[in-house]
Amino acid sequence: MDMEGYVRQRLNNYDENDLKDLLSQRIREYKNISQDKSLLMAESVIDEVKTTLNLKNSDDTFLKEITEVPKADIAMGEMGVGSRGAGDFFVHRKIAEIVSSTNTSSLVNPSEQDDGGVVKANSPNDELYITTAVDGIHSRLSEYPFLGGFHVTRATLRDICVMGADPVSILSDVHLADDGDVGKIFDFTAGVAAVSELVDVPIVAGSTLRVGGDMVLGDRFVSAVGSVGVSNYPPTARKGATDGDIILLTEGSGGGTITTTALYNGFFDVIWDTLNVNFVQASHALFEADLIKDIHAMTDVTNGGLRGDAHEISNTTGVGLEFYEEEIRKMVAPNVLDMLEKLDIDPLGVSTDSLMLIVPPEIVDDVKNAVSKVGVDISEIGIVNTSGEPILIKEDGNSDKLVPLFREAAYTKIKKLVGETTPEDFEIMKEKVQKASDNAIRKKEKVINHIRGN
Repeated sequence: MDMEGYVRQRLNNYDENDLKDLLSQRIREYKNISQDKSLLMAESVIDEVKTTLNLKNSDDTFLKEITEVPKADIAMGEMGVGSRGAGDFFVHRKIAEIVSSTNTSSLVNPSEQDDGGVVKANSPNDELYITTAVDGIHSRLSEYPFLGGFHVTRATLRDICVMGADPVSILSDVHLADDGDVGKIFDFTAGVAAVSELVDVPIVAGSTLRVGGDMVLGDRFVSAVGSVGVSNYPPTARKGATDGDIILLTEGSGGGTITTTALYNGFFDVIWDTLNVNFVQASHALFEADLIKDIHAMTDVTNGGLRGDAHEISNTTGVGLEFYEEEIRKMVAPNVLDMLEKLDIDPLGVSTDSLMLIVPPEIVDDVKNAVSKVGVDISEIGIVNTSGEPILIKEDGNSDKLVPLFREAAYTKIKKLVGETTPEDFEIMKEKVQKASDNAIRKKEKVINHIRGN
C-alpha cells in the first residue's frame, strides 16, 4: 500500500483528522505498533504530502513546470501498458519518440522496438559492438522470488542474444517493500545466480532498495535484471528481414508468463518445463558455428506472443511474414501446449520464449544443425515476402492476418475478467497519450536549454 498516494487521493475530500485516523488504521494492518505511533506516522505522511503541495504556490514558475507531470489522464491498466498488446505497443512507441528526440547516436535504440540497444565502440583494433538490455520481473512472481529471478535473468540474456551479441555480464536491481522479509532478496538473487552459473556469465553489479522507502507498506517485491553483450558483427536487428528469407523457430517452453499461468491455474508440473537455458545454449551454438554474421534477424517470442512479434517486425520493416500454424504448434513444448489448450489460451498470443530466426535460404540447414547439436528442437515455420502483412496459414488451409490483441491472451482468472477487447475510445486514448508524450519532450528540451544557459 502506497501511503503517499493514499493521502494525495483523499486530502481534498476528507477532514484531516478523519484522514489521519483512516491512515493509522491501514498502517496497523501491516505493522505491529501502538495506536499512538501509527497516528504519529499518519500525521507525518500527511504533513510531508501537504509540504510538497506548497510547490504549486511557489514563485518559481519554471520549477513548478518541471515538477508537474504531463498527464495523459489515462491509467496504465486502461491503456494496457505491460500487457503486451496494441495499447502497450503504442505507449512503447511514444517512449521511443522521447528517446529519439535526444541528440545522441546509436546503432539500435528503442525507436526500432527491438529487444536490446546497440552502440559501436571506439576500438582501435577491430569492430566491437556493445549490446545492453534490461527486463523487469513478472509482477505475479513477487511471492516466488527465485522463479522471478531465474526467468527475468533468462529474459535479459535472450534480449542480448537476439541482437547477435555474446553475453558477458549481468547486473541486478532489487526493490522490496518495507515489510518484506529480507530472505526474498536472497531467494531472488539465488535465481539470478543459478542462470549466471548455468550459462557462465558473471553477475558484476547491482542495487538493493526498498519500494517507496518508508511510504509503502506491505511486502511487494519488484526488480529488474540487466545484461551486457559484445559482438564483432553488426546487430541482427529486426530490420534485417528480407524477402525470400526463411523463418525458423526453436521449441519454447515459456518463462515468467508460462510460470505464472501454471502457478495461478494449478498446473504446477509445467513449472519444471520452464526451468532451462535452452535459448542461450541455442544462441551460443550459433556463435560457435560462426553463423551470427549471416543471420538477417533474430527475436524471442515474448511480447504478446507470436502475434505481437510478427506485427512489430512487419510494422518496423515493411516486409510480409507468412506463418504455418501446424509447424508453430509443434514448437510449443507439449506440456505447455496442453496447459494452454485446457485453459483456452491462444498459444500465439502469449510469450513462449522461443528463438525466432529469419535467415537466407542458403544457411537454413547450417542453422538447424548447429541448434540441434545442443539438444534444442528447431523447425521452419514460415517465409518472408513482400505482402507487408503478417499472415497465418491455419491448419485447415484458411488464412488470417496476425493482429495483436489490445492485451496479450488472458492467462490468469483476473486477466480474463479484465479482458482483451480494444476499448471503443482507443483512438481518443491514443491522442491523449500522444499529447502527454509531446509535452514530456518539450519539458526535456526546455530543461536542457536552461542548463546550457540558452
